[in-house]
Amino acid sequence: MIARYPALYRDAHGEEATVIENDGKTLRMVVRGVEFTGTMFDDFEPSIAQDDPALVSFSLYCNSLCSCVIECDMSLPAIFGAETLEGLLHMRLELGDPRQNERGGIDREELQLALTVGDQVFHSCGKHGWFDDELLEIEAVLPDGMYLRCCHYCTCSDYGPMGSPVFGVMYCFRDEPALRSAFRSKGDLFRKIFDPQALIVQETFHCPEFTPGKPRHIYKL
Repeated sequence: MIARYPALYRDAHGEEATVIENDGKTLRMVVRGVEFTGTMFDDFEPSIAQDDPALVSFSLYCNSLCSCVIECDMSLPAIFGAETLEGLLHMRLELGDPRQNERGGIDREELQLALTVGDQVFHSCGKHGWFDDELLEIEAVLPDGMYLRCCHYCTCSDYGPMGSPVFGVMYCFRDEPALRSAFRSKGDLFRKIFDPQALIVQETFHCPEFTPGKPRHIYKL
């Protein structure tokens, strides 16, 4: 199933409305006629050669988009008591300019989330740079009895020992009841993440096996 997020791309050459498609593993969007794909919102790479003239209006670092702002809206249900409410998660990601020194990388990466449920809006601070902590902030201020129905708040999933990237790469244990209820060592988790059959999910995904519980992330560095 493909989710489609209304999106806005903006850089020094202007802004363009687009759509980000998410198949649960890969993100896709088309800007100025060029398709970009990635897995984490900050690693969008063009599907054409780097020397293609169509890329002249884009800034790239290590072949990934930079010097731009990407915004999108994702449907994210919230449970309040026995009721399922329509939630809308707005993401704003600013990717800075390439550093002109030996450090490399880009000079900033700022992510902020805002969740709208009914007439209430819950904001994250935008100081962390990844979905994990930004969502934790939002989850902490939701009204008593309300929680997000998504992998980030599910007891079946957690991040690997090296922590969380900007988006995605949560390991799901829904098909392994023994690990789900008993694994609590780094050894267990390392064995899981090096398993080529490991099930990897995204924070905003949800499935019929969803089991609510406070996020753990006890191995995050």
